[in-house]
Amino acid sequence: MTRKNDNKDNFELSDEELQKIVAEADTGGRKPTGLTANVLLVVALAWSLFQLWIASPLPFSLGVFVFNDTEARAIHLAFAVFLAFAAYPALKRSPRDRVPIQDWILAGAGAYCAAYLFLFYRELSTRPGLPTDMDIATAVVGLTLLLEAARRALGLPMVILAVVFLCYIFFGPYMPDVIAHRGASLAKGMSHMWLTTEGVFGVALGVSTSFIFLFVLFGALLETAGAGAYFIKSAIALLGHMRGGPAKAAVVASASTGLISGSSIANVVTTGTFTIPLMKSVGYRADKAASVEVASSVNGQIMPPVMGAAAFLMVEYVGITYVQVMKHAILPALISYIALFYIVHLEALKMDLKGLPRREPLPWQKAVITTLMTFSGLVILSAVIYWGFGWIKDLFGDGAFIVVGVLMLIAYIFIVRHGAKYPELHLEKPGETMEYLPEIGPTLKSGLHFLLPVAALIWNLMVEQLSPALSAFWATLFLMFILVTQRPLFALFRGTGALGAATRQGFHDLLSGLVTGARNMIGIGIATATAGVIVGTVTLTGIGLAMTELVEVLSGGNLMIMLVLVAVICLILGMGLPTTANYIVVSSLMAPVIVELGAQSGLLVPLIAVHMFVFYFGLMADVTPPVGLASYAAAGIAKSDPIRTGLTAFGYSLRTAVLPFMFIFNTQLLLIGIDSSFQLVLTIVTATVASMMFAAATQGFFIARNRIHETILLLLVTFTLFRPGFWMDMLYPPYDEVAPTELSRLVEEAPRNGKLRIWIEGMSLEGRDISKGVLLPLGERGPARERLNAMGLTVMSLGDDVQIAAVRFGSQAEKLGLEQGFTITTIELPAGERPAKEWMFVPAFVLLGLVYAMQKPRQRRRETEAEA
Repeated sequence: MTRKNDNKDNFELSDEELQKIVAEADTGGRKPTGLTANVLLVVALAWSLFQLWIASPLPFSLGVFVFNDTEARAIHLAFAVFLAFAAYPALKRSPRDRVPIQDWILAGAGAYCAAYLFLFYRELSTRPGLPTDMDIATAVVGLTLLLEAARRALGLPMVILAVVFLCYIFFGPYMPDVIAHRGASLAKGMSHMWLTTEGVFGVALGVSTSFIFLFVLFGALLETAGAGAYFIKSAIALLGHMRGGPAKAAVVASASTGLISGSSIANVVTTGTFTIPLMKSVGYRADKAASVEVASSVNGQIMPPVMGAAAFLMVEYVGITYVQVMKHAILPALISYIALFYIVHLEALKMDLKGLPRREPLPWQKAVITTLMTFSGLVILSAVIYWGFGWIKDLFGDGAFIVVGVLMLIAYIFIVRHGAKYPELHLEKPGETMEYLPEIGPTLKSGLHFLLPVAALIWNLMVEQLSPALSAFWATLFLMFILVTQRPLFALFRGTGALGAATRQGFHDLLSGLVTGARNMIGIGIATATAGVIVGTVTLTGIGLAMTELVEVLSGGNLMIMLVLVAVICLILGMGLPTTANYIVVSSLMAPVIVELGAQSGLLVPLIAVHMFVFYFGLMADVTPPVGLASYAAAGIAKSDPIRTGLTAFGYSLRTAVLPFMFIFNTQLLLIGIDSSFQLVLTIVTATVASMMFAAATQGFFIARNRIHETILLLLVTFTLFRPGFWMDMLYPPYDEVAPTELSRLVEEAPRNGKLRIWIEGMSLEGRDISKGVLLPLGERGPARERLNAMGLTVMSLGDDVQIAAVRFGSQAEKLGLEQGFTITTIELPAGERPAKEWMFVPAFVLLGLVYAMQKPRQRRRETEAEA
């Protein structure tokens, strides 16, 4: 079935215009020639080589060019600022084919100011808190140039936000009472922002320097090698025959590309130029085809391992390991994609769309197997590496790294030799039509070697348990080897000759990948530095406390209103910001609000759940009109109205918006508190069904068009499957209260790494009355005094009361907001005689069966009418 496109062509963007959108958003809009082009190439290459050097073990092994964290951050930002002025034009009318002299001057000045901490590190370390006039002048000029670089690379929203926070620093006494503060002098403010690691050169820029660059470089090299085309073609080959097959392929291809991409816009253009025309060819309306691509590409930012680079920031901000962040993020990301896949299926059912034909029909058994393999590919790959090859680590110990390296090399040569039997993959150019789907076998086998660097990354992270930076370094080194050698090896095994030309092309690909990786990092480097202004304002002025009070007043102490308010504020703050800056801003301002106000209402959740909540809502701004750039790019490909596309994409993304509310109240969705394999499987299955039923409710279609009461029932099923504890808490109290005098016994009896739920009261140092709940993290087993002391807490009994006697500075107890003099009023333990909350799944599935039974006759009637 084919439907004519009735949209006007004035929405259409040419391939050149699409690439321009990506360039202006990610790599810089300038394309100079001659000497200028070579200068930009050398600087970008030098940046990539510098990052590889500081990530490698070589500086410490050789004892040369060893940089501390602050020096590395300064050099990192110097590269980013220099390239921002050189690669991004100042205005729309500015030249694109050359760099004006004023931009060279600004680039040099900006790089000098950014590198100031590196150039004068020793001098600055001798006078902390005593800036000279030169220091202050450098800070003022540097911050001004950083904001101009941000305007060019990121747009006005980021700059406006930073300027508002800078104004707040200096005009604090003149602010409304609820957010007023003492204010700061120019010297104090600039010194805090530019000469310490509290502001611009803070944790966010440190994460960009240490982790993010390497993973972005890894993605750029993988894309240059041809992995992007391989993922897209494989998804089309596997799924293109289904109802609305190209749309389902777009979802899977975007998820695969999102694994390695830090940019939703680049994801849209990479996969969308191929998938959107295919979706339209089988009958999808232009704005719906574009919306599917936008929703799936933006969702790539929540997909581990990169998560739009936010994963590495979470490691620092939450204080857990990278592997733990991956574990907590994987299930929400997968069920969100499955729900989008289901939405696409429902749209195809509503319009009775078909897929693309194959040259030869595929048996249904094989189709089922290939589909399942598509969804579970990365999980299977991780499991095979962890459990299938984990014994190598046990057998060879420290030598396992070399053994696995040799095995990877042998596997690479064998896979390339096998893949050489099949033709090289190429994506159709814009305007070309696909009559038949590519064959599954040849398509999948032609690029299996692209999975080896991903396997190396997983091995380093999960089995060798190396740091994310070192893991990415070794995986990137292996990928660089593949880039140089894949073309000569294919030429050798295919017998096409021209090994010299193939080798030269391999080195050219490597150079191109290293330069592209650096240019992809310009925006992220500038974003993390500029977001440091917001973080610095929080640490200097205490605006975080003011935000908490403001939300508390507006919500009236109601927990759900508070969460909705935080979600809306995150949406507003996130508009127009790239993923990294977005997360830094919303986590600095809004995460403490949920922690503090949630604790007062008895909502005690792990910090990772709070950070995931604000991260998800900050990301929703990417698809929210009128700012979402991804919608403009997709609409340009589909020849549809960008605002209509953005609104449709927002509707598709509602399934992502419901998830944070669910995992705040049910942390099992983040794989927290799961004790058995059965519970794990049950959580995954019910969460997946819940997300699909929410999609069915919001799309107004299950197996037939919904009636109002059926939609209400489907939403009830969704809520119950996502949060079964809500109903069980109404029937049975969730906790038994225990006297605080039992604290020592309960702490001693608690399991290893257990948590104890306590309620405290008292007056804070600021004079505020405090009454809130706290989850005490108990580490290794031992006597009560030792376990409490390990978290920095000392308590004493005064009759029937237990008081906090001391809180160690910088300890976990201090981070939880505990202070000397607070009284522990109650201890809460999980209720003993209470049925498992999972029993509520039974009535939920009964309700789902009822909806199915009500719609089945209508489905049969519809099919009969269609056949007639």
